Amino acid sequence: MTHILTADEMTLGRACAASGAETMLLDGIAQPGAVKALAPSQLPRLAQEIRDKIIAVTSENGGHVGPNLGVVELTIALHRVFDSSADRFVFDVSHQGYAHKLLTGRGDTFAKLRRTGGASGFLSRAESPHDAYGAGHAGTALSAALGMATARDLRGSKEHVLAICGDGAFTCGITMEALNNVVACTRRLIVILNDNEWSIARNVGAMAQYLGRLGTRPTFNRIHRKWRRFFAALALAPAPRPPRENRRGEAKDISVDSNLFENFGFRYFGPIDGHDLDELRENLEWARLEERPVLLHVLTKKGNGLAVARNAPETFHGPGAFNPTTGESRKPAPGSPPGYQHVFGRALVRFARANAKIIGITGAMPAGTGLSALAAELPRQFFDVGIAEEHAVLFAAGLASQGMRPVCAIYSTFLQRAYDPIIHDVALQSLPVTFCLDRAGLSPNDGPTHHGLFDLAYLRCVPGVVIMQPKDEDELVDMLYTSLQLNGPAFIRYPRGAGVGVKIKSEPAILPVGRAEILRAGFDIVIWALGPMLAEASRIAARLALEEHLSVGVVNARFVKPLDRALLLRQAAVVPLLVTMEDHVLEGGFGSAVLEALQAADCRAAVERIGWPDKFIEHGSNADELRAVHGLAPGDLYRRVLDRWRCLGAGRAGAESSDSQFQSSSCQ
Repeated sequence: MTHILTADEMTLGRACAASGAETMLLDGIAQPGAVKALAPSQLPRLAQEIRDKIIAVTSENGGHVGPNLGVVELTIALHRVFDSSADRFVFDVSHQGYAHKLLTGRGDTFAKLRRTGGASGFLSRAESPHDAYGAGHAGTALSAALGMATARDLRGSKEHVLAICGDGAFTCGITMEALNNVVACTRRLIVILNDNEWSIARNVGAMAQYLGRLGTRPTFNRIHRKWRRFFAALALAPAPRPPRENRRGEAKDISVDSNLFENFGFRYFGPIDGHDLDELRENLEWARLEERPVLLHVLTKKGNGLAVARNAPETFHGPGAFNPTTGESRKPAPGSPPGYQHVFGRALVRFARANAKIIGITGAMPAGTGLSALAAELPRQFFDVGIAEEHAVLFAAGLASQGMRPVCAIYSTFLQRAYDPIIHDVALQSLPVTFCLDRAGLSPNDGPTHHGLFDLAYLRCVPGVVIMQPKDEDELVDMLYTSLQLNGPAFIRYPRGAGVGVKIKSEPAILPVGRAEILRAGFDIVIWALGPMLAEASRIAARLALEEHLSVGVVNARFVKPLDRALLLRQAAVVPLLVTMEDHVLEGGFGSAVLEALQAADCRAAVERIGWPDKFIEHGSNADELRAVHGLAPGDLYRRVLDRWRCLGAGRAGAESSDSQFQSSSCQ
C-alpha cells in the first residue's frame, strides 16, 4: 500500500520546495523515462511535489486546479507502466494534463502556464511529442483513441493506446457512439474511467447514478478485499493476470448482473483506488497484457491534496488566481461592474419569475453561464443536461414546440457541437429558442479550443435566425427580453468578463429587429462596430477628429442578422470609407455581411474590415497581448483606418457634408 503523507510531511515538502533546501525529484525528470527509474518509496514524494507545483502555479495564473490534483497518482502510474514516446495517451478534454506536462519535460514552461509564451492549459500536439492528441472539449478521447488503435492494428505495430476519460465524458453522446464501435474495430484498447463524480458541476442524469452504484457495489468490494487478504497470507507474488482481479470478474458474472461496459464488450475492472500507486500500477500492468478492450474504473477525488478545492469542487474546477490557504479568489477592484454572465443570469430569473414558460438550459455549466441563479431561485424552470450540447438544443426544440420559451446558455465554442440540431430542428421549424453565447470573442488563457471566434460565420448562413450583440449590460437585458417576444430562433453573443458599468434600466425595452444605432454622426468615415469593439471605435473616431480633423461616425450595429441594410446603404452612398470592427474572424463574419449587402445593392463603397485573421489564435496572458501579436492593438487599428483613408485620396472631399445627406442614396 502506498504511504499516505501526513499533514506535517506535506507541510515540510512544501517548505522544502519553497526554500530549495532539498533537491526536488521533479527537477530531475526531464523525460518520462526518469519516472521509471525512481524507487517506489520515492513516488509519494514525487506526487506531493507535483501537487505543490500545480497549486503554486495555478494560484498565480489560474487554471484547472481540481481536475489535475485528482489525477496525480494516476498520471505517475501511467508513466511507470507505459512509454508516452511510443504508447498513445489520449486525455479527454486534456485539462487534467498538468502532471503529464511536468513529467514530460515541460517544467520550464509550466511556470507560465496559460500565459503568453508558457505551456498551454490543455494538451497540444504542437507543444510536445508526448501529447498524442490535442483537445479542449469533452467526449473526444474514446473516438480518437479507437481511431489510433485501429490504425495501429492496420499497420501491424504494437504500441498501446489509452483513453483517459472523466466520468463526465460518459454523458456525451460522442463517447457512447465510440463505446458502441470499440469491439467492432479493435481487440486492444485500454480505457481509464476517471470517476470523481464531477465534470465541471456535479454530474447529472442516469449515467452518473449508474457509475455511483457501480463504484460502491458491496459484492465487488467484498470479493476484492477477500482475495487480497488470501494472497497476502500466502505471500505469493502477483501473477501476470492478478487472480484477485480475475476472481472478482468471475464472481461478478455469477453473483450480479453484467455491467454496462461488459455488455459493450469490455473487460471491466474496478473500482480501483485512484490515489493508491500500488493498486494503480498492478491494474495497469495487467491491462497492458490483455488481448481484448479493457476498462479500468478508477475512483479519484477532485482537488485531492488541497482542502479548499476538495470542499468546493465546482469553484475550483477552473478558477482564476486564488489564495491556496483560504481559497479566496482575487477580488475585482471595488466598484467593478458585474460580469456579463451574471447580468444575463439575473435578468433571466427576473423574466422567468414573470413567465413560467421560460426555461433555462445549460450543459454542465450553471455557474459559468450565470444560470446558477435560476437553479437556486426557480429550480423547476432550470435544466442542466450535462456535457450534452446536441441534446440541449434538441431538448429546447421539443420544449419550444409545446409552447415553452427555452433559453440555452452555452459558450460560443461549445455551441459548435450542436450545429446540426440548430439547423435541422430549431431553424427549419422556426422554433422560438433563445441561445445565449457567453465567451463570444477571445478566451485568452484557454486558447484556440475555447476562443469564440467562429459563431457569426456558422450562424449567419442559417435562414430565419436573428443574431445580436449588445454594446453594454443594459442592451444585453433588452436583447434577452426582445428575443423572448420573437416567433423564431435568436442568438445573443457577448464576451467573457465584466461589462462596461452601464446602469440597467428598471423596465427592459423591445428593440426593433434589424435596426442599428448611430452613436456618433460622421461624413468622412463611419465605423460599424459590434459589442466590445465599440469602445475602441469611439476612441479611433475621437482621435481622428482631433489629430486629422476628420468627421468620423460610429454605429452600434447591434444586429448581424438581419443587418440594418437601409442605414448601411444610406451611409455608403455619401461616405467615402466604411469600417467594420468585430471580435471574430474576418472570414464569414460581420464585415463579410456588410460586403455582401453592399455588393447585392451594386454599391462600390470602400470598406476596411477589422477582425481576427484566418488562423487559430494561440493562448496568451490577456486579450491585449494577443491583439498586439496579431496587429490588432489600438495603435494598429488607428493606423489601418488612417492609412486606408489616405489611400483613398478622399482628403476633405466630404467635409461640407452633413448627417442629413444619409437620407438619400444611389445605392439600392
